[in-house]
Amino acid sequence: MQQLFNIFEVTQSNVDYRLAHPEPLCRHDYEEILVGTNGQLDHYIDFRIERSVAPSVVFIPMGKIHYTQPSKDARGWVIQYKSEFAPGTPFSTFSKFLETSCYPFSTPETIERMTGLCQMMNREYQMASPDYLVIRHLLCALIAMIDSERKKNLPAVPEAKSTQVMLFNNFLKILEANFRSAAGCKTYAEKLNISVRHLNNVCHAMFGKSVSEIIETRKLLEARQLLIGTSRTVSEIGFDLGYNEKSYFTRVFHKKTGLTPTEFRTAAKSLTS
Repeated sequence: MQQLFNIFEVTQSNVDYRLAHPEPLCRHDYEEILVGTNGQLDHYIDFRIERSVAPSVVFIPMGKIHYTQPSKDARGWVIQYKSEFAPGTPFSTFSKFLETSCYPFSTPETIERMTGLCQMMNREYQMASPDYLVIRHLLCALIAMIDSERKKNLPAVPEAKSTQVMLFNNFLKILEANFRSAAGCKTYAEKLNISVRHLNNVCHAMFGKSVSEIIETRKLLEARQLLIGTSRTVSEIGFDLGYNEKSYFTRVFHKKTGLTPTEFRTAAKSLTS
C-alpha cells in the first residue's frame, strides 16, 4: 500500500468479487481493521482459523501471514493504515503479543458508535483535500473503543492506573530488546526496580496474562516467523530465542501450537507454496 491510510465499506459487490476470487495467503506492510456489522468472516492467521461473527472486529497486524473469507451476507468496514500513521496505539504496542485477532461487540450501542466513526473517517477521506489529522484522531478513537471491548473479555481486575500503564509499556520495551535471551521474570522485574509479584499484577491488569506467559508468547511468535521466513534449523532458532535444548524448545512449541516446529514449518511451506 502506497498511501498511509485507506478505508472502504464492505458491500455486496466486493463480497461477491472476493468469493469469486479468493484471497491467497499474503503479508501486508500495513495494519488492517475489519469492522463486521453483518454476516461472518473466517480469518486465517498464523496458521490458525478464527471465525468472527458480526457484530465484531478483526485486527490483522502488519507482517502476519493470513487470508480472510467472508460469508455472502458479510457487511462492514475495512480500514488499512501504516503503523507510522497511528503510532503508539494499543494494537501497535500489543500486536506482537496478541494470540487472538477477533473481538466481539458487547452491546448494540458499541457497533453503532464504531460504525459512526467509520462513516466519519470515510466522509473525510473522500474529500478533495482530506484532513489526515482529523482521520488520525477518529482512527485512534476507534482503536480505543476496540481495546476497551478486548479488555471486557479479560478476567475481572481493578482498573489499571496510569502508573501501571507506564510500567507495562516499559516492560514491553525491555522485553522487545531482551526476549531472545533466557532472561526470566526476575530479570525483568529487576530492570524495572519492582518485585516479580508487582510486575505480575501489572501484567494481569493490563493484559490478562502473567509475566512468564507474555515472555513465552513473544518468543513463540518470533519462532513462528523464523520458521516461516528463514532456513535456520530448529535447534538454531530455539537457541537464538534462549532455549538451550532443542527438545525443550520443541515441547514448549508443541504445547502452545499443537505442532512441533518441524511440523509447523512443513505445513507453512505447503500452504504458502
